[in-house]
Amino acid sequence: MRDLPAGTITLLFTDIEGSTHLLQQLGERYAELLTECRNLLSAAFHTYNGHEVDTQGDAMFFVFTHANDALLAAVDAQRELASHSWPDDVAVRVRMGLHTGEPSRLAEGYVGLDVHYAARIMSTAYGGQVLLSNTTRDLVEHDLPEGVGLRDLGEHYLKDLERPIPLSQLVIAGLSADFPPLKNLDNRFDSLPVQPTPLIGREHEVATLGQLLRREDVHLVTLTGPGGTGKTRLAIQAASELRDVFVDGICLVSLAPINDPMLVMPTIARAFGIRDSVGQPISARLAEVLLMKRMLLLLDNFEQVVGAASQVADLLTSCPQLKLLVTSREILHVRAEHEFTVNPLALPDLAHLPGLAALAYIPSVALFLQRAQAARSEFQLTSINARAVAEICVRLDGLPLAIELAAARMNLLSPKVLLARLSRRLAILTGGARDVPTRQQTLRNTIEWSYQLLSFEEQRLFRWLSIFVSGCTLLAAEIVCDGSDVASGQVLNGVASLIDKSLLQQVEQTGEVNEEPRLQMLETIREYGLEVLPTDGEGEVARQAHANYFLSFAEEAEPALKGPLLVVWLERLEREHDNLRAALQWAVESGRTEMALRFGIALERFWVVRGHRNEGLAFLERALVGSAGIATDVRAKALLAAARLAFIQSNYDQGEALAQESLALFRKLEDRRGIALSLDRLGMASWRRGDFPAARVLLEEDLPLFKEIGDKDRVAWSLFTLGLLNNKQGEYSRAYALFEESLTLFRALGNKRGIAASLTQLAGTLFVSQGNQTMIYPLLEEGLSLDQEVGDKEGMAVASLLLGWVALKQGDVATARSRVEESLVLYREMEHREGIAEALSLLGKTEATLGNYTFARTLYKDSLAMAQEIGDKELIASGLEGLASVVAMQGEPAWATRLWGTAEALREAIDAPLQPVERADYDHAVTAVRDDLGEEAFVSAWTEGRSMTAEQVLTTGT
Repeated sequence: MRDLPAGTITLLFTDIEGSTHLLQQLGERYAELLTECRNLLSAAFHTYNGHEVDTQGDAMFFVFTHANDALLAAVDAQRELASHSWPDDVAVRVRMGLHTGEPSRLAEGYVGLDVHYAARIMSTAYGGQVLLSNTTRDLVEHDLPEGVGLRDLGEHYLKDLERPIPLSQLVIAGLSADFPPLKNLDNRFDSLPVQPTPLIGREHEVATLGQLLRREDVHLVTLTGPGGTGKTRLAIQAASELRDVFVDGICLVSLAPINDPMLVMPTIARAFGIRDSVGQPISARLAEVLLMKRMLLLLDNFEQVVGAASQVADLLTSCPQLKLLVTSREILHVRAEHEFTVNPLALPDLAHLPGLAALAYIPSVALFLQRAQAARSEFQLTSINARAVAEICVRLDGLPLAIELAAARMNLLSPKVLLARLSRRLAILTGGARDVPTRQQTLRNTIEWSYQLLSFEEQRLFRWLSIFVSGCTLLAAEIVCDGSDVASGQVLNGVASLIDKSLLQQVEQTGEVNEEPRLQMLETIREYGLEVLPTDGEGEVARQAHANYFLSFAEEAEPALKGPLLVVWLERLEREHDNLRAALQWAVESGRTEMALRFGIALERFWVVRGHRNEGLAFLERALVGSAGIATDVRAKALLAAARLAFIQSNYDQGEALAQESLALFRKLEDRRGIALSLDRLGMASWRRGDFPAARVLLEEDLPLFKEIGDKDRVAWSLFTLGLLNNKQGEYSRAYALFEESLTLFRALGNKRGIAASLTQLAGTLFVSQGNQTMIYPLLEEGLSLDQEVGDKEGMAVASLLLGWVALKQGDVATARSRVEESLVLYREMEHREGIAEALSLLGKTEATLGNYTFARTLYKDSLAMAQEIGDKELIASGLEGLASVVAMQGEPAWATRLWGTAEALREAIDAPLQPVERADYDHAVTAVRDDLGEEAFVSAWTEGRSMTAEQVLTTGT
């Protein structure tokens, strides 16, 4: 027997496509070409340990022990063929087929079904094409050489084989990869095109569609979704994987060229070669042909001929084995229909981006990378461009068409530059492939196609709905859009129609019981709606209606935020935050100053609790600029709201000026509640400046006013604030009593935010005064839980900071660091400078406990810089004391003593004594330094420090 391998081997068949034509073209020189071709192929195959079995004419048969060797041999051979200079510049294209099996070995070669498989696979291919059976693919797909990929071609019937077999094609970089449908001898009808690129991110959808269409009770499935979601591509892929089910074939019929429902049946008939005949309707002739056929009919782009839905339903009734797969932006509304919504591709979470490898597998990102590399082969996902790529996919809503168009721009723009240009995405997402329909060559064309299919009333409703940002409730849509010339009460029907036509989505909400679904537009679709909105002044009317609705919404929420419905209304406001922002921005920019101020007054508490303080103050500042002629009470309340937001951000000068102005206006109006609130704000300003006596006078003045007018919520908060003040001044028993009184009132009112704050401060008072760690945990845990329920970032930050402080005192440094870092993150999210300074200071203490003195020193200095910037004297004193303890451990006792001296003088000036819980550590550190320096040097340095300002003492150290 010849020296040929036995057992499992990979068989490779080749021949030259069009060899007869080449012979006629070259004549006697064809023999020379054939020899060159054989030598080239033989050399490539032998290089990878191939064994020649047979060569006849232009056909060759080689076998390989390893499938990877066979694949490498085929790749190199195709590359050599493509780069070789052939006589008379003719093109020599060789087709190849690979199959792995266990044929029987004879003296002259091999026999068996595997040999027939390999030969049939090769004969199905085109010149330049390399086809693989599934067995070969399974062996090589995980170890492909660089620049080589695989394309799934589905299952095919080959000559003399009873069952179809799956085939794949090698995609070799630099060589042609697009070929016509395979030359199989399948007698079934099959008009599905071979797709030029693999389908990405739709594995679940393909599998689900396959399951649906295999069910005996399912005869019609309609793929719905906005333009650009890839319905057609998904349908073709799903259909191609069902060839084994539909033994009589699959027929794709594009309905895009027609818009008359009466032409649908003739168009389908023409796809089967059926022509009109005298005396018999075309639909009857079509039903006669398909009567006993087990076929799948794929009807693409049904939306513009949806009036023909009943005709295709009748066809199904006449042909019991026929099934329909329809793509449409609008459902058909027939009884047999199963709607299958094609959603955009899955998106990355921008708040928690995974590593590069995981990010590249997220479907939207994977598609972007595939198409970007088609445009620019060297493009790669890197740590530098990863966020920009992820943001592009999110900004484009995961729409495959939009992502493909954006990725094509990688030949000109970087991801960062492209992202910056996506503010007008419809203008930049153009220039699609020329081999797709015109409507898919730009994103605007795709959306416009759907828009033009709407009735006049639906078009107007669509434009008005584009005003909403991040969606809306049905109630909001009805109230706002009833002014859009849509017949009263018809908004509901119009919304239903837009949902049916995939221009509007219904999104289920989580949270409140019986919460109604939310209506949303993809941002790419909404952008088109805004583009076509400003016709005939319609845009201003729509925006006015939108702003009116959300002002009423905000003003309804304001009183509810003080009681047991706080959490419910905070969530409602958060859901509508983007709409509220848009309405407030429009009010400011269009000169509706009173409306803008009313928004600010209504949203003050929401901004405070949810940490939108900086944003709220910026809006109010803009609105107040032109408010001189506005109603006095509105302006006074807006000034008061702005004052609170300024104080929270440690802008004390600004806050005090705003509060003084509001107080003057409220006194003019004789508004006792407004006067009391202004006094409260001014009391907080004095406190933050370290003038505790003045703060006490002001805060004690506002309490009886609130009691007089019966505002229990404000009474509770005034008691709470006085508790804080007493706590700071070391009057812990009085503070504790005030916190208990406020807690009782808050519980009676059902004010969860107030309950949480009181519990946290009760715990803090117990801790700083007694070091009582047993009693405080239940208080802190209940307070933190309520803060989390309400979503009060500041409350969560305060509780986390206190928990970190307690853990540090207990010696649990790891927990302390974790809790303080949680608090720091929350404070930074809110841009709460006082909180940031306090958290940095405690984090410095934590690091010092671990012996990380250099890092602790940096943290204390950062905390002090922020405390000095905002003028918080108590924080400055605390920071100086912490820094002193660190520099003492670093061998700088004199500087530490001066720092302590300055802190002591500062505490005395503001009447804010050191808290008892800190006294033991403080005394221990001071005593150690006193012993180190000696009494005389210690007293001298201490005295020197008492005469210095914080700025001066910080410059005396090394």
